[in-house]
Amino acid sequence: LPPNGVFAPSSGDVSGPASQGRAISRDRRHRKCYYGRVWGWLRGFLRRESEAPMSGTRLMHLLQKRLLAQPRIPFALKWWDGRSDRFGEGEPVFQIAIQDHRGRVALSRLDELAICEAYVAGFLDISGDMLQLMALRDALTDRHPLHRLWRRLSPLIVGQLRTDSRAVRKHYDVENNFHLIFMDPSRIYSHALFAHDDEPLETAQRRKLDFALEACRLVPGQHVLDVGGGWGGFTEHAGVRGIRVTSLTISRESLRFLTDLIGRLHLPCRTIHENVLTYRSAEPYDAIVVLGVMEHLPNYRAALRQFHRLLKPGGRVYIDASAARTKYEKSTFISRYIYPDNHSFFCLHDFLAALAETPFELQAVHNDRHSYYLTCKAWVENLERARGEVIRRWGERLYRTFRLYLWGSVHAFLSDRLQAYRLVLELPLTAREEGSP
Repeated sequence: LPPNGVFAPSSGDVSGPASQGRAISRDRRHRKCYYGRVWGWLRGFLRRESEAPMSGTRLMHLLQKRLLAQPRIPFALKWWDGRSDRFGEGEPVFQIAIQDHRGRVALSRLDELAICEAYVAGFLDISGDMLQLMALRDALTDRHPLHRLWRRLSPLIVGQLRTDSRAVRKHYDVENNFHLIFMDPSRIYSHALFAHDDEPLETAQRRKLDFALEACRLVPGQHVLDVGGGWGGFTEHAGVRGIRVTSLTISRESLRFLTDLIGRLHLPCRTIHENVLTYRSAEPYDAIVVLGVMEHLPNYRAALRQFHRLLKPGGRVYIDASAARTKYEKSTFISRYIYPDNHSFFCLHDFLAALAETPFELQAVHNDRHSYYLTCKAWVENLERARGEVIRRWGERLYRTFRLYLWGSVHAFLSDRLQAYRLVLELPLTAREEGSP
């Protein structure tokens, strides 16, 4: 740069357009060279900072400063060279082992996504009480505005149906039915309905299925639409009782599983590979059940319109879902690795506002937050017991990803970060006479 930091052509450079063009070109080269040097210096500085060793004392001070307002939970920090530091008073309830400098860098950022990714990659190890570890989440930041923006814009740009299919493939289409290894024999991938805390998960899940049948007043011979067939838990539960079930799914793994199940057990059921928002039926259904799928249908008005088209007057809709007070609110780790795009935990007040614009009548709402806490706790305990098999069949990254996801869910339901509901809707007999779609 010239001494005054300003590029200006000399008096000899303004004699004509050609001279001015050469001056501008020269100025651009100087600017490019200058900014290239600045960027190179900045990049090198950041690299040196990220690779520079951080002492245990320095990292402890950083963590202590952030943890001052958090619960005083004793834990240990173990370094790759054998050193160990402790936080809090008493015996540590969990330990974070830093395996190399990449784990140290992630931890020093105090960013939830960075720490989760470091654990999944094996740069950090965590042992001990995972629920206590999750209680320190409030000490971490999770600010990733570009990711959040893309998550909301993606369905608008590429289309909701396409993002739905991508999200389902991301979470559900894991080969060899990975999810079955931590579920119970009912194969229900939504919350159970517990009568008491030490009840077996399968018993609680079958109670929930019985509730859904009773709430919809289903009897043998009637026809019910199961939105999101999953692994056939509801299809089998209703089918063996003589209730006809049509299960919709957009998961190829689910389609294969359901088709085999229906044929093997000779159930009066069928499965269709189609999104519920585009599905058409020649005959309306006696009832609709939506087990843990409203999280994938954030456009409540569109979903309710479709339920109305597919349901007989006098029919009922059963819904259960994990929920949050703020729509689309979820951690970056969850939206990147578990439920991508605009998947949204069920937002009760937003749904009720949409419901008020329809002829549906709300028959019941049940708060099941504690039951979802117990459900996730049972799932993650099953996952940890099967650790060796999961790693052998699907790899350690998947095991670590779901271990974080499920323990995070346990804490979220326990601490009221997340909620859970069951709802029963009814379409009045006069609904179509009132000019509803």
